[in-house]
This record gives sequence, C-alpha cells and structure tokens, in this order.
Amino acid sequence: MRPLRIAIVAGEESGDQLGAELLASLRAQYDGDLEIAGVGGTLMRNEGLNSLFPLSDIAVMGFSAVLARLPKIIRLAYRLIDHIVAFEPDILVIIDSPDFTHPVARRVRRKMPDLPVIDYVSPSVWAWRSGRARKMVSYIDRVLGILPFEPEAYKRLSGPKCTYVGHPLVDKIAALKAEAITAQGTGAKRLLVMPGSRTSEVTRLLGPFADAVAILKVTMPDLQLDIPAVAHLKHHIEQETANWAIRPQIVSGEDEKFKAFATADAALVASGTATLELALWGIPMVVGYKLDPIAKRLKWLGNVSSIVLPNLILEENIVPEFIDEACIGEALSEAILPLLLENQPHPNQIDAFKQLQDLCSIAPDSPAQRAARIVLEYAPPA
Repeated sequence: MRPLRIAIVAGEESGDQLGAELLASLRAQYDGDLEIAGVGGTLMRNEGLNSLFPLSDIAVMGFSAVLARLPKIIRLAYRLIDHIVAFEPDILVIIDSPDFTHPVARRVRRKMPDLPVIDYVSPSVWAWRSGRARKMVSYIDRVLGILPFEPEAYKRLSGPKCTYVGHPLVDKIAALKAEAITAQGTGAKRLLVMPGSRTSEVTRLLGPFADAVAILKVTMPDLQLDIPAVAHLKHHIEQETANWAIRPQIVSGEDEKFKAFATADAALVASGTATLELALWGIPMVVGYKLDPIAKRLKWLGNVSSIVLPNLILEENIVPEFIDEACIGEALSEAILPLLLENQPHPNQIDAFKQLQDLCSIAPDSPAQRAARIVLEYAPPA
C-alpha cells in the first residue's frame, strides 16, 4: 500500500516545534506508513522530515531583515514549490509564517488543484488586513487556530473553515508551574522586564523601560529586576542596562526564564506571545510597545481594540497597554506600581487569567493530537 505522503512547511523555529509535535502525533494516530517532505528545522528532522534546505535560510523577522534577503527567499520558495509538486503529496500542511508559507501554498494549489491544504496557526486576519481571510478560501481548506476566538472570526470574515485546536502554551505552562519551586526570597518585590525577542523592538523599548524602573526605584528602593533574554540578545541587553537605576539580573534559556516567572510579582513586557505566557502563569503585567516606522504607517489597517493577546481572548482590556507615544516611563511606572504594592496584586487580572486558562484549555487532548486528527480527515481512503 502506498504510504500517506504529507508535505509540511514551517517558516521559523516556533513552527518547527509545532511541526515536530504534529508529526509525532500523526505517526501515533495513523495506521500505516508516512512519507514526509518539505521544510523544517532540527525538531522536524528528528521526526522524519528531510528538509529541502535549512530553516535558517528563511527564518528572518522584521520588515528590514526580510527585504534584505528577499531575492534569496523568493528563489527558495519557487524551489520548494517544485519540490512539493514533484513529491505528489496527499496533504499539504503549512505552519505559521504566512508571508512565506501562504505564497507557497497558493502556487502549489494552482499546480495541484485537488490537493488538500491545511494552515496550522492562523495569520492575524482578525487584527489587520482582514480581507486575507476571504482570499484564503481559494487555496486553504482548513485553518487550525490556536486562539479560541479565531473560528468565529473566520465565519465573520467569510474565510475557510477554522477549528480551534488549543494553544501549545496552555499545557506547557500548566506543567511548568506545577513543577516550579518558588525560591525563598528576601521579601523584596521582583519585577520581570521582558523587552522582546527582536533586536529592533528591544532597542526601541529599553529606553522607556529604563525610565519606568528609575521612577519605581524612588518608591521601592529594594525592588529587584529579572530580564529573561533570548541568547543572541543577552550581551546587548547587558550592555544597555549596565547603567539602569536598578541593575537587573539577566538570564537566558527557557529553564531560567521560568525560574524567574516563579518568583515574579509583576511584569513589564513587550506585546507578543510573552503576554500569554505570563497570563497563563498568573503574573499581573503592564504592556508597552513601540512600532517600527513601517508598521506605524500601516497601523491604520488594524481593527482590534487591543494588541495584547490575553485582552483579545478575554474580550476585555484587563491588561493596561501603552503604545507608541503613550509608551513612556511615567505612564508605565504609574500602571506598574499598584501591581507591586497591593497585598493582592491586581485581583482583576488574577481572576481574569484564571478564566483565560479555562477558555484556552482543550483537555484531555493536546493541540498536536487534535491537529493530527483533523489532518488525517483529509487522507485519501485506504
């Protein structure tokens, strides 16, 4: 019997993690042989993918970085399209990174009109450029959403069918929190500072974050800071924070990051996935963000009331956010101080985050298990 052939394309490291978990679940659920082709990283290769080229060749972030490498990325995309078509897959799964994976999917669909195409992790059509949802109908058969409000958004926007499969952070954070042993501290309050994972956003945010820390020190001279930094930015952050009013402890790696979560009283954080990590852990926070110049010009294309994921899921702006001109030290410190001084830090946030955990849960399944079941619905009859 011919093996089930699945083409799978990830565009960055987070997609590699999702792809690897999906492939493992597919092998566990499919009663037969699988052949896998496409592009992914180390984790997907460990699950049997022979990646056409290294994931690092296309895993670039930010407008400027993409523009600088655009000719190479386009060449690799067309090479990948030909590779997938020659493989003659039964199913194509694209994972996140819509600026790369969606053009690939569109062109493969033109060459293989009957090929089922599944998009794992929705682009943010609910936030900006909502017209993309309707266009996706022509080349996407199913969207596997990782945010609970996405199925309804796709209905509203006349997009393809979308099914919520759960966010991979939910089970991960729950397990880590259960294992965490809170260190015995000195009684001083601890503030997490998380300025982002990209050089450009870190550079834009360290200034107002430093101003907020300096103001906080006046009221809380014993305040302690922890900054979880991605490895490639640790040295840069160490240099930029050397003269802060409070010298932070800078850690890197997931283990160290979650140790810092276990002792944190509150957080000052950039908009992004980190806000969902903090909310699922139950840490009250304030969000600051400054858009890059190109994104700022496109800001008018946005159509959401918040850029904070927990706020969007809860449908309530429970987490204060300060964007662009509003992201200044005085405003940030004023919002953070109550989170650190109250005996019950911001009970509204704490209660809301418990509700968020329930909204995001799909127990007893994992997101990968549910995603694999849906992918296999598109397998041809044996």
